[in-house]
Amino acid sequence: MERLQEPDGCPWDREQTHESLKPYLIEEAYEALDAIDRQDWTDLAEELGDVLLQVIFHSVLAKRTGKFAIVDVIETAAAKMIRRHPHVFGETEAKTAQDVLQNWEKLKAQEREEKNGQNNDGDENATSVLSGVPKVLPALLKAQRIQEKAARVGFDWENPLQVLDKVEEEIGELRHALAANDKIHAREEIGDLIFALVNLARFLNVDAEEAVRATAEKFRKRFQFIERKSRELGRQLADMPLDEMESYWQAAKTYDDSALPPSDEPRPPSEK
Repeated sequence: MERLQEPDGCPWDREQTHESLKPYLIEEAYEALDAIDRQDWTDLAEELGDVLLQVIFHSVLAKRTGKFAIVDVIETAAAKMIRRHPHVFGETEAKTAQDVLQNWEKLKAQEREEKNGQNNDGDENATSVLSGVPKVLPALLKAQRIQEKAARVGFDWENPLQVLDKVEEEIGELRHALAANDKIHAREEIGDLIFALVNLARFLNVDAEEAVRATAEKFRKRFQFIERKSRELGRQLADMPLDEMESYWQAAKTYDDSALPPSDEPRPPSEK
């Protein structure tokens, strides 16, 4: 990568900035997740390499401008892991995973206080328990991470039935907004409802992001089953009555998801 950044290196690579590379970092991470979902370990090795390449790319760009180098990235990560695992590298005891999480949050709180003391600017975002949740996370993941962090300091429901009551309360408020044709209020209530459902998922140890991702994939496969049927009949899907599509949808549900036809859409070529 350093060679590519030299004056006689690659023109495309030399034009890149931290900002221009942001989409690629996200894209490569999601491609790695896709490989995990498919349990394609050969592909996962390749996709993790692409993620690593993005880390190296950003590090080389930073080195060119004197900000930091790849060694700083690695040493910072190693130091953080040692600091936040005193039950392994120190004298602290942690017998359960929950003990580890509690210790982790305490250590992060100390780090936030130290940073705030150094900055001395009173920035509540920098010292908040929620400060470690990136604003750019996907919405469901962001909601779950915020809830997890709040729960670790005791701000939480006592049982899942309380959360379910909250879900039902939000549904009632959404119904009221729809009855009043209040679109602004309805938008807010939809957000509240989804947030409450994420909370319920968290209480049941369900990853909300993965649960919705799996449901979306299930929908895709079943809908493609309907598309395949329409092609077999030589008909346009748009001309098929809804009740007929529904019958094929129900038929698709009798198949194991893994047996449903994969997407016939060509995968776009990897971008540099």
